[in-house]
Amino acid sequence: MPVAVKTCGLSDRPAVDAALAGGARFLGFVFFPPSPRDVAPSRAAALSAGLPDDTATVGVVVDPDDELLDGILSEVRLDYIQLHGNESPARAEAIRARTGCRIIKAISVSQASDIERAEDYGGSADLTLFDAKAAIDDTRPGGNARTFDWHLFESAPPPSTGWFLSGGLDVDNVGEAIRITGAQAVDVSSGIESAPGRKDPDKIGAFLAAAAAADTPVAREATA
Repeated sequence: MPVAVKTCGLSDRPAVDAALAGGARFLGFVFFPPSPRDVAPSRAAALSAGLPDDTATVGVVVDPDDELLDGILSEVRLDYIQLHGNESPARAEAIRARTGCRIIKAISVSQASDIERAEDYGGSADLTLFDAKAAIDDTRPGGNARTFDWHLFESAPPPSTGWFLSGGLDVDNVGEAIRITGAQAVDVSSGIESAPGRKDPDKIGAFLAAAAAADTPVAREATA
């Protein structure tokens, strides 16, 4: 099964076109003003219009209130909402019920017990995304180009449901990351940029090709 790729933080047409040309299964749009990848819902709507049926749209939010969610969804259709803050399982379930969107819950990882936390969201999230825990001086919970110890999955296996590997992935390390973790889905943002918030179509294509060529010894799939 080919590795599914989520290209996240898209904000312009060349990046979207490169992601589609390379076979990205998920397109991520960030709705979080502190991020250099923040995009207006109307812009995301324009960029995601007319996508192939097998390509899913993802809206990334951080501890959103209902007003924010309603405002985003009044302008853009999303298949998934990615919760990248401190949302509880109950809040994740409430958001899924309110919006009708599937839920991706991001889990910040620095030790094996963090991976085990994914089980808490077994009934409230459709997919899990494992990202590196932010440092004290980071201003955002994700997109900080940080990796974590992929060997943690050896002592704390991920959930049997679908999940993404994220955190500091780029064309040079994605193959090794997939080999070590057995990830069947990966998420990339800073690793396909020429500068924070500026996606590079050539880097997008190279990353997607590297992910497609990677060896995947364990089959745990995230599907659109």
